[in-house]
Amino acid sequence: MCGIIGYIGKKEAFPIIIKGLKWLEYRGYDSAGVALLNGSLEVFKKKGKVVELENFVVSQHHGGSIGIGHTRWATHGEPSDVNAHPHNSMNGIFTIVHNGIIENYAKLKTDLIQYGFTFSSETDTEVLANLIEYFYNQSDEINSEMAVQLALSKVVGAYGIAVLCNAEKDKIVVARKGSPLVVGLGNGEYFIASDAAPIAEFTSQVVYLNDEDIAVIKKDSFTLKNVHNTPVSLKISSLNLEIGELDKGDYEHFMLKEIYEQPKTIEETFRGRLRADHSEIVLGGLINIFPKIQQAERIIIIGCGTSWHAALIGEYIIEEFAQIPVEVEYASEFRYRKPVISKNDVVILISQSGETADTLAALHLAKEKGATVIGICNVVGSTLSRETDAGVYTHAGIEIGVASTKAFTAQVTVLTMFALKLAQARKTISAEDYQMLVKELAQIPEKGRLILQNNEKIKAIAEKYKDAINALYLGRGYLFPVALEGALKLKEISYIHAEGYAAGEMKHGPIALVDDNLPVIVVAPQDDYYEKIVSNIQEVKARKGNVIAIVTEGDKVLREMVNDSIEIPDSHPALAPLLAVIPLQMLAYHIALLRGCNVDQPRNLAKSVTVE
Repeated sequence: MCGIIGYIGKKEAFPIIIKGLKWLEYRGYDSAGVALLNGSLEVFKKKGKVVELENFVVSQHHGGSIGIGHTRWATHGEPSDVNAHPHNSMNGIFTIVHNGIIENYAKLKTDLIQYGFTFSSETDTEVLANLIEYFYNQSDEINSEMAVQLALSKVVGAYGIAVLCNAEKDKIVVARKGSPLVVGLGNGEYFIASDAAPIAEFTSQVVYLNDEDIAVIKKDSFTLKNVHNTPVSLKISSLNLEIGELDKGDYEHFMLKEIYEQPKTIEETFRGRLRADHSEIVLGGLINIFPKIQQAERIIIIGCGTSWHAALIGEYIIEEFAQIPVEVEYASEFRYRKPVISKNDVVILISQSGETADTLAALHLAKEKGATVIGICNVVGSTLSRETDAGVYTHAGIEIGVASTKAFTAQVTVLTMFALKLAQARKTISAEDYQMLVKELAQIPEKGRLILQNNEKIKAIAEKYKDAINALYLGRGYLFPVALEGALKLKEISYIHAEGYAAGEMKHGPIALVDDNLPVIVVAPQDDYYEKIVSNIQEVKARKGNVIAIVTEGDKVLREMVNDSIEIPDSHPALAPLLAVIPLQMLAYHIALLRGCNVDQPRNLAKSVTVE
């Protein structure tokens, strides 16, 4: 959460920083600020969106070729001009932007007050700024990077920071622990950012900082060490990011663009991996450890939010076809409940960003226990991709919309390929069934394109239910996690309270909610559960509930029974989630839009949850 951008070089810093903040706004958008060095240090901060900061600064002096910026998702202190970053130390010697949480900030603040420091904000970040100044003032021998290093040695928590020193105007000091930072390399210039998207326009060469790295960046030099003062060698990576991915194009919102991109991103995810003509799956990132995976006694899949829903689908398909016991865990709970993990377990961690704090904490615990650890993520160079034993990239492309769409279907695609490949290796699936499923998987993108042609119909359905207060989503088997994901999408962007349930559980409580004001969205394709879910729908209709059904193309029975229906092409039940989720995403999008909600930046949410 929160976004950091920085520049040092020959160009004017402000245009680069403000443009970067706009790209980073999906990470936090309750306030923003910049600090610029041009002889003196100038700081501008504003509650609200980045454009409000831009309008505030544009009429004022903002020269200089060194600067840092920040867009905030509030943790300590409500959104306000005062609590916005950057924060100055008490005497203005240091200016800092910070992602993360300083867990022991209260004690540090008490100590600093005893040393005469005063505070103007409610943030933990100002505490860190003053702590750096405190160490800087202890001796003339201590320079800015040493002061940062000493301060961080006293910090408990997570941080990604960029620091300017008003007494040393030729450098930016950056550091990270648990919150991502990347440094872009240019010709006599350097770029700093929370992720690669805002700097991809300016450079294709980057260095991803690891935990406890500290970098000192000048216009003509870049040195890297860790908090223990040990030099760290630079590992330069190449970016492969299309600038066009950062633009909405002809779409009104990023979320709509990303919904429509799903057929393409599914194809990209199995490009080079799924060979439908030869009915074969190749997962090159897992080749070296695949024999160990085959012998696993248990697979544990861990994720948060949408990734957790993808994991549930993974559980169903792995157990059905590969016949290995699977457990799905919330990353936020995993390390706190003292889980039993053995060296014979395989732990799969799913994260769109590869930087989710709870997921990374689960990764570290699994590695400590000796399990084989696999990552599924979307961001090349992310912490998850670097710290797992092996992994598979989803190749969904950058996802700007805060409510995840194409990342979900890409994750499910990877888990499906993984399950089928594992089943083939373990000989728990017949050659005929394996070939049939591989060929059907290859057809999913084209079927997805057909679903997208229902946009206007779905918009008309959304008009009927835009004023709902609550909604209930039901599904069975592979479609139960899809019901959960559909409910989450509606909650995230329309602020309608929605819950997803296994349809068989409806009589165990949720049916009490059913009346003529409640929309009930039922995922009901023609599969082995069809007759049972028809019965569930009849129970809802008997209580005057309004039913919106996702049905198999040509299903006349349910079309006549329900209030509204949306058709999806026929598919194997194991692949149906990749199709059934698309109309649910579109329904949530249109309802939110009709309610006047910001679908790309829903309130209180940020894209990457990099703090607990």
